[in-house]
Amino acid sequence: MNISYNWLKEYVDIPLSPEETVAALTSAGLESDGPEEVQTIKGGLEGLVVGQVLTCEPHPNSDHMHVTTVNIGQGEPVQIVCGAPNVAAGQKVIVATLGTKLYDGEESFTIKRSKLRGIESNGMICAEDEIGIGTDHNGIIVLPETTPVGMPAKEYYNIQSEYILEVDITPNRADACSHYGVARDLYAYMKQQGIHTSIHKPSVDSFKVDNHELDIDIVVEEPEACPKYTGVSIKGVTVKPSPEWLQNKLKLIGLRPINNVVDVTNYIVHAFGQPLHCFDAAKIKGGKIIVKTMPEGTKFVTLDGVEHTLTSKDLMICNAEEPMCIAGVFGGLDSGSTEKTTDVFLECAYFHPTWVRKTARRQQLSTDSSFRYERGIDPNNTIYCLKLAAIMIKELAGGEIASEIKEVKNAEFPDFNVELTYEQVDSLIGKQIPHETIKSIVESLEMKIVAEDEHKLVLQVPPYRVDVQRPCDVIEDILRIYGYNNIEIPTTLKSSLTTKGNTDKSHKLQNLIAEQLVGCGFTEILNNSLTKAAYYEGNETYPAENLVMLLNPLSNDLNCMRQSLLFGGLESIAHNINRRSTNLRFFEYGNSYHYNAERRDETRPLAPYSEDFHLGIWLTGKRVENSWAHANEDSSVYELKAYVENIFKRVGLTSGLVTEQISDGIYASALTISTHAGKRLASLGIVSKKILKTFDINTDVYYADINWNDLLKAAKNVKVNFTELPKFPAVKRDLALLLDKDKTFAEIKKIAFDTEKRLLKNVELFDVYEGKNLENGKKSYAISFTLLDEKQTLQEKQIEQIMQKLIKNLTEKLGAKLR
Repeated sequence: MNISYNWLKEYVDIPLSPEETVAALTSAGLESDGPEEVQTIKGGLEGLVVGQVLTCEPHPNSDHMHVTTVNIGQGEPVQIVCGAPNVAAGQKVIVATLGTKLYDGEESFTIKRSKLRGIESNGMICAEDEIGIGTDHNGIIVLPETTPVGMPAKEYYNIQSEYILEVDITPNRADACSHYGVARDLYAYMKQQGIHTSIHKPSVDSFKVDNHELDIDIVVEEPEACPKYTGVSIKGVTVKPSPEWLQNKLKLIGLRPINNVVDVTNYIVHAFGQPLHCFDAAKIKGGKIIVKTMPEGTKFVTLDGVEHTLTSKDLMICNAEEPMCIAGVFGGLDSGSTEKTTDVFLECAYFHPTWVRKTARRQQLSTDSSFRYERGIDPNNTIYCLKLAAIMIKELAGGEIASEIKEVKNAEFPDFNVELTYEQVDSLIGKQIPHETIKSIVESLEMKIVAEDEHKLVLQVPPYRVDVQRPCDVIEDILRIYGYNNIEIPTTLKSSLTTKGNTDKSHKLQNLIAEQLVGCGFTEILNNSLTKAAYYEGNETYPAENLVMLLNPLSNDLNCMRQSLLFGGLESIAHNINRRSTNLRFFEYGNSYHYNAERRDETRPLAPYSEDFHLGIWLTGKRVENSWAHANEDSSVYELKAYVENIFKRVGLTSGLVTEQISDGIYASALTISTHAGKRLASLGIVSKKILKTFDINTDVYYADINWNDLLKAAKNVKVNFTELPKFPAVKRDLALLLDKDKTFAEIKKIAFDTEKRLLKNVELFDVYEGKNLENGKKSYAISFTLLDEKQTLQEKQIEQIMQKLIKNLTEKLGAKLR
């Protein structure tokens, strides 16, 4: 928020320089940047002077240009080529001398010596729009004859220079969203620092009602949404441009002056943080203001000409027939004051912050008014601001105050009662602050001490401090005014013993696996949890109805929470491929989010929502490329499977896992790795071409998704035990099995371990054959079985029994035959 240094000085006596003021505000908790010196017109008209055209002759090579000589009050007259139709000898004009910088919006250009159609030009005679004082470009500016030659243009136009402080307002500091709010904090800080100062407001004692000729009734049908509504009528105003002092005030903080009536409302909102709205009284049909909601689907056009569709929860300011304004957010197209307006109704209200915030989000509107209302304004300041605005409008636009101040009040706004003990202050701050200092600070912050003893204070906090309702809030205020820099750094460190929880163990394993993957050539990526809902349309694995949708998305590309890490990784792959980086290995840790409508419970609003922590791994491109020692080799799903299995081994899961082939919507071909209990720990495979086409990826991508939380649970009970090397030899037996093509090695492995749990140690596939000399639809697997008894040497009879049992079960369950 832009704060004018001179404007600030109207409310508080500041003996500090602009730089010192910035430091003081930052120390008091209002982080500030600057100061930046600005002018009411960008560039401050530096380098522009008043000149007199001495001669004006037609350009020999142009039918519209003139060659002039101009006296600029210093040195010899200069020759300037001018293309304006109204230039003539004897005129007093504005001249941009050589080196002058002129601005057009954010762009600028410098006046240089140049030749126009062969004639040298040493400056520029300016029009209004070229120097920023107006919009006319029909001809050059012609000044009164009495204007002194050589006078700087900034003096002629009374260009003011000012320092602007950029104050960052945190969401909880609604009270500081104005010049007076910032002045309050600055006053408290300077008083604590022993600087003599005072704070003051403009008086409204001159407010008086002139007549009762424009009486407008107020009806509030939604008291919860509008706890307080005040208004006053002013008759016989003349709408015209604001005086220069008011225009300059608004321009310096980045606002565009509109007219004297609207500018007063903008002045009040930036001076005291109280939004106002000015209605053309002639457009208040029925002579009545009604604060209510409209039926669902009602159309309403705002001041910017945009049509909005209202909901039944959007509070509106209406006349007897139609809505005129979105309460606290934006005015309507046909209700505001114009040049033809003669009578106005001035609104000053307190709207409920939640209602304003939700309406602003639903309608995708953000204004100075909604910014303040949704954070919470001072409900007890409406009458003061209304009187001040009425006095200013009467002064600047004429007219008479034609009604009493109308007030509809549906709630009281008492001070917040807070009991604060000195022990709490000392404990939380970590330093004993003198009791008198504490009392001085709270009083300078406009908190009332209603009771006190040697141990505590009982305070009443004004209702505009919506962020100060607990003892800790008061202590925070005390600390920022006292000064964080005044709290000494202790020389001792106090600590307590803690035990590692599941989160700590998870982080340790995450780092361990991350280091392992990085060592294998992977790069860690971090994608946004917000993603595009269109990715999930028609997806059976991650249905769109299970998405967690955003109520007010920034765009359609960020309108939901991700169900899977897959699509973010594919975006990263596409980004890199488009920049000619094609051999990619990525991994990412992150949450995925899920919505299940069947779990909806009115008493538990979060019941349908869940999140899981996952590890995603992506491979694409070449595994080896341009190596003298190795031929080029593409990455493959088998390479990815090896990385996943190594992760499982690293966390201690070396046995008890089942690998199965599955059909999955996101994969063209896929495997799952599960526990014997059926809990899926990971899935991996080749991403389907349909999904890759969405990202314009024309090469295979291999993706693995590991459910990190389930992996940790599975590894939780794994213990690393030391065992001696076996004293007895292992025995290997090989089988060549003829099977149907749809049978998998994973099925064989599962049956083998189910058949012999104690002595069978390993099952390996070492050859696969498909081709001639086999029946149609058949394939041959060559499999090695490793047997070991750690207590004795295996006997041939015992080995033969196990192998026969294996053959029998494979034959019965898979239809396998020995070749």
